[in-house]
Amino acid sequence: MDTLLALKPVLTTLVLPATSGLLAVWALLVMAWHRSARAQGRLPIALAGVVTLMLWLLSCQAVAIWLSLHILPQVSPVNADQLKSQHVQAIVVLGGGVENEALEYNSPTLTPDAMSRLLYGMHLSRSTQLPVAYTGGIGWAGQSRQTSEAEVAALVLTRIGAPTLRWQENQSRDTRENALLTAALLKNDGVTHIALVTHAWHMPRSVRQFEAAGLLVTPAPMGFIRSDLSPLLQWLPSGKGLRDTGWVIREWLGLLLA
Repeated sequence: MDTLLALKPVLTTLVLPATSGLLAVWALLVMAWHRSARAQGRLPIALAGVVTLMLWLLSCQAVAIWLSLHILPQVSPVNADQLKSQHVQAIVVLGGGVENEALEYNSPTLTPDAMSRLLYGMHLSRSTQLPVAYTGGIGWAGQSRQTSEAEVAALVLTRIGAPTLRWQENQSRDTRENALLTAALLKNDGVTHIALVTHAWHMPRSVRQFEAAGLLVTPAPMGFIRSDLSPLLQWLPSGKGLRDTGWVIREWLGLLLA
């Protein structure tokens, strides 16, 4: 019984769509290969097999971790003493998304990724006694009538009885505007050196934008791409693996095109 229970994570992963779907495609491609007698007919099947293999790899957590370590500039975590010694004046939390109609609250709330950023920013604020700014308006994909992300972040803090935000930047639509509008807001209060909170994979491009806006930036990364799964599970496709590789590739492309 214990042996079967130990296999439960592997069996569950094999059943879920990411792995089972790709295995089904592989089976169909093998069948098509054996039924195709002509070399010309096998070429599209071989190409489809290569694409399926690439999708398998890009859906693996092990590949997401490898890509994050090798194609993105690396950033290190910080602590309160480092922020104090560097004379940081404020903590800026970069928005990460809104759930506009959260049924459990009957009002908007932050996505899990945005909530993680906010909680880490508030942790640093409590440790350093530094004020917090949250930057996030309505993204390009959002609806014009929805509440801005900065306002939702302030609402979330009210729900849990946490200290309020010192600054709310609620007009930006992307990282570039996050930087420009937040810099203008902070400079009015004499703030020029910030600790920037966002996911580690998003940090290199974000730092570049905020420095271009005229701020001195100390990266305060969180949400590093890591895994506590066994090595076997890290090489089986999952929705999280595909999401993480997508994040890394998007940021890599953003750095190349910026």
